[in-house]
Amino acid sequence: MIKAAIVMNTQGKPRLAKFYEFLSLEKQQELIRSVFGVLCSRAENVSNFLDADSFFGPDSRLVYKHFATLYFVFVFDSSENELAMLDLIQVFVETLDKCFRNVCELDIVFNYSKLHTVLDEIIFGGQVLETSSAEVMKAVEEISKQEAASNSIALVSKTVSGWRR
Repeated sequence: MIKAAIVMNTQGKPRLAKFYEFLSLEKQQELIRSVFGVLCSRAENVSNFLDADSFFGPDSRLVYKHFATLYFVFVFDSSENELAMLDLIQVFVETLDKCFRNVCELDIVFNYSKLHTVLDEIIFGGQVLETSSAEVMKAVEEISKQEAASNSIALVSKTVSGWRR
């Protein structure tokens, strides 16, 4: 099971933190600080896999990828394969690249809901749902169309009710 998905910048500021097990906000912040402390002190030429027992409890592993100014981190237990988790990070980043045409930190900051939509199409409740970037993009585009249609209906409804007054 996946325990957490975290995206943070190179200064340690979390841009996305989704925990699939209940943890208090204080505990989540403490874990994010601890993970950042470990990641920023690691050399570039070392493995992207870590034991996370000291942070997330027994049987916890962490995998991360560093792209430009962002760290993408997944924390998981032994029921998940480390290489599969590394590939899942790649799928997540590729999908974000397709959504934003070369994703950067500002895209994540200003499109927070789309970021969550993409992640929820890949992982839900700590379980992997989809590993195909193309399938995730289809779902995200469909959700965007439905949101746009819903917003149009709400706008028309608001305009019509304004005419009645």
